[in-house]
Amino acid sequence: MLKLEDISKDAQIKGIEGDEIVRVVTVEPVGDHAITVYYKTGQGRLGEQMLFRSDESRLELAKVGRPWGFDAPGADFKLGLEAYRISQSALFDPMMAVHTSNVEPLPHQISAVYEVMLPKQPLRFVLADDPGSGKTIMAGLLIRELLMRSDAKRILIVSPGSLTEQWQDEMLEKFGTEFEIFSKEKQEQCASGNFFDQTDLLITRLDQLSRNEDYQEKLKNTEWDLIIVDEAHKLSANYFGSKVNKTKRFLLGELLGSITRHFLLMTATPHNGKEEDFQIWLSLLDGDRFYGKFREGAHKVDVTDMMRRMVKEELLKFDGTPLFPERRAYTANYDLSDMEAVLYAEVTDYVRNEMNRADKLNGKRKGTVGFALTQLQRRLASSPEAIYQSLKRRRKRLESRLDEMKLVARGQHVAETFAEYSVKKQLDIPENIDEAVDELSGEEYEAWAEEVVDQATAAETIPELEAEILILKQLENNACRLVQSGNDRKWEELSSLLQDKPEMYTESGSRRKLIIFTEHKDTLNYLLDRIRGLLGCPEAVDVIHGGVNRDLRRKVQEEFRNNKDFIVLIATDAAGEGVNLQNANLMVNYDLPWNPNRLEQRFGRIHRIGQTEVCHLWNLVANETREGDVFQKLFEKLEIEKLALVPCNI
Repeated sequence: MLKLEDISKDAQIKGIEGDEIVRVVTVEPVGDHAITVYYKTGQGRLGEQMLFRSDESRLELAKVGRPWGFDAPGADFKLGLEAYRISQSALFDPMMAVHTSNVEPLPHQISAVYEVMLPKQPLRFVLADDPGSGKTIMAGLLIRELLMRSDAKRILIVSPGSLTEQWQDEMLEKFGTEFEIFSKEKQEQCASGNFFDQTDLLITRLDQLSRNEDYQEKLKNTEWDLIIVDEAHKLSANYFGSKVNKTKRFLLGELLGSITRHFLLMTATPHNGKEEDFQIWLSLLDGDRFYGKFREGAHKVDVTDMMRRMVKEELLKFDGTPLFPERRAYTANYDLSDMEAVLYAEVTDYVRNEMNRADKLNGKRKGTVGFALTQLQRRLASSPEAIYQSLKRRRKRLESRLDEMKLVARGQHVAETFAEYSVKKQLDIPENIDEAVDELSGEEYEAWAEEVVDQATAAETIPELEAEILILKQLENNACRLVQSGNDRKWEELSSLLQDKPEMYTESGSRRKLIIFTEHKDTLNYLLDRIRGLLGCPEAVDVIHGGVNRDLRRKVQEEFRNNKDFIVLIATDAAGEGVNLQNANLMVNYDLPWNPNRLEQRFGRIHRIGQTEVCHLWNLVANETREGDVFQKLFEKLEIEKLALVPCNI
């Protein structure tokens, strides 16, 4: 309460203009019980008001100081200011990241970021556009937009090891955002003891995290605004009966989803042809919605709200013309020669008999032996050279084991010690053989498969092992005769393609660049020699496989892109993901992958943004063989995937 007598010039009073504080300019008395006050508001407006004794109860002197101050909680003030700024930013430039990045995004990329992903708060999403559609560009635009809107500060990118440097380069060159790549050395030198916690923009290798529990423990103690997983189909799990077999990668995916607000999975192949596996995988984004085993026919979920899938045929430029040229796939069937048919039958009988013996084994060894025999038959279909080298290595390894068993039997009268299979080169593999295929990288898988095929056997006694070695010697001799005869119908089919197909040549008559995929290193080396001989130029052909280190692999890819004399690249699936080779438009699957996703990943190496020519793919398939049946099964799985993903085009 303020008395009228206490109101004087320059006094700051609350109550004259509500709660607003005003400064008194002058005061004129009006008798003993009233005054006229002339004042100025905080906005500089002049006013006057007559005050009476009855008004004293609402008047009070303001506290010393300004009518405003910076004494409010800073975090709350910033939060309010940022909220207002973000709400108004779209009025200034709704696509700020597009205009401040070194990219020229296409319509489908802009719609993915600004119409689909940015409005989702929080973002739990699968970006599943076809290979080569520029998903990295979309991720970069999302990252830059979130950073500029202050909606994200800490961002983690998880990718296969071979793609980490590529991610780092693209984020810096195209979006001006500098990410660090996590390494063991950086963690050891980290002053805080947790490099994940002290680094806001970080790229990590998928398998480095999935196999190291110490790193995962450190990750658990961090929080992220956005985590992006590239090639996210690798975070796989599957059902064995009613039990879920979770791979280490899948468990890592669950951890990543629990420590971030925005979670983006990127893959061109989210569906492996099994609906139940697909729904387990989606539980990484929403564990409540995709809980429990999928029951065939009981329900089919609509995932259009959490996944976008656009195929290349739907993607357009701004002028409405197709973004991608046409792609054409052909099946090049051929018949086995008589010698090949005989060897095929003999090796198939050997595999079938050994499989029957393996069925009597238990645990991990049963699966390992079964895997080895299956791989052996696949090499039979690959090339005479591959099956010959595999049989020879296997025979030599088993002979070495036989010598060891005889020595132990002579010295200790017992050979049971050698009933269990062991790999000399120890690799981190799960108990379940299917998990091994999912967990290992391309390089490790190739090395591990070599070891298993060469050594795994169902023989448990000396006589059994001796009998198997005799069979292998006969098969090896037959395979050797086939190799020496030069009788290889599959190579003849490829040679015919290389020489007779008009698609192999430009209008001027020069050869177009070609990529040949094979499953096996022996076949790769075999094709290297034969194609060099066919072309008459050793420099025209080179290879990429799991044994080629990453630096040399990148060098070969760069050479293939820029050297006009480098015509044919022969590769295993080590070059099947994240490689940009759209300067070529021809591809041959010398060996078919048994996973439909790999088939699409391979074709995506050449049929991607920047490709201007019609792309051609030839699949070499032998008639009346197991591989022909596998090819049909691949088509069936691809059809299942197509039906499951069609509704996801949003």
